[in-house]
Amino acid sequence: MASSKKLISREEWEKRLNNVKIRKEDTNKLVMNFLVTEGYVEAAEKFRMESGTHPDIDLATITDRMAVKKAVQCGNVEDAIEKINDLNPEILDTNPQLFFQLQQQRLIELIRNGKVEEALEFAQEELAPRGEENQSFLEELERTISLLVFEDTSNCPVGELLDISQRLKTATEVNAAVLTSQSHEKDPKLPSLLKMLIWAQNQLDKKAAYPCINDLSNARLEDPTF
Repeated sequence: MASSKKLISREEWEKRLNNVKIRKEDTNKLVMNFLVTEGYVEAAEKFRMESGTHPDIDLATITDRMAVKKAVQCGNVEDAIEKINDLNPEILDTNPQLFFQLQQQRLIELIRNGKVEEALEFAQEELAPRGEENQSFLEELERTISLLVFEDTSNCPVGELLDISQRLKTATEVNAAVLTSQSHEKDPKLPSLLKMLIWAQNQLDKKAAYPCINDLSNARLEDPTF
C-alpha cells in the first residue's frame, strides 16, 4: 500500500528552511540566556565582549549563585544556607519547601558522616516541628531517618538519598529559587526551543516524509526512511 504522506525532497526542504530568517541578535540572546542560567560566568563575560550581547542580570551575581550551588553539591549545607541569606534572606523566608529540603539535606550529610546522635538531635529540634505542620515534610523526615536503621545502606529502600544525585537535585532547586528571586527564568530558553522542534517534527511526521533532525547534538538533516 502506497504511503499517503507527502514526500518533500532535501532540495525543496532546504530551500524552505533558507527562507526562514533568524536575527543574529536573537541567537546571541539565546546563547547568553543559556550561559547565565547555567552559571557559566566566565563564558558569559567572554561572549559579552565578543558579541556585544548584554546579559539581563549582573554577571557578578552568577558567581554568588554558583557558590551556593557548589556548597550544596559538596554537602556543605550550612554554608549554602548562609550564602543564600547573604544574597537574599527572603528566598528561604518565603519558600518553606526549599528550606525543608536544605535541612533534610543537612540531616542526610550528618547520617552520611556517621554522626548518629547529632543527626537524631537535629531531626528532633529542626525538622520534627515542621513535619507536624506539613504531612509531606513528615513523610520525607521519616524516609530520611530510616537510613539509620540499615548498617548497609546499599540494601536500604531509601538508599538513594545518600546518592550524589540527591545533592544535585537539591542544588538544582536552590539554583532555580535564586534565579527566581532575581526575576530571571529558572530554566534556560534553548532546551524549550529544542523540545518545540521535536514536537513540531512529530506532528509533521504524520503528514509528510521530509529531511529531519534525529540527533540534536549535530543538527544534521537526515533523509526520510520508508
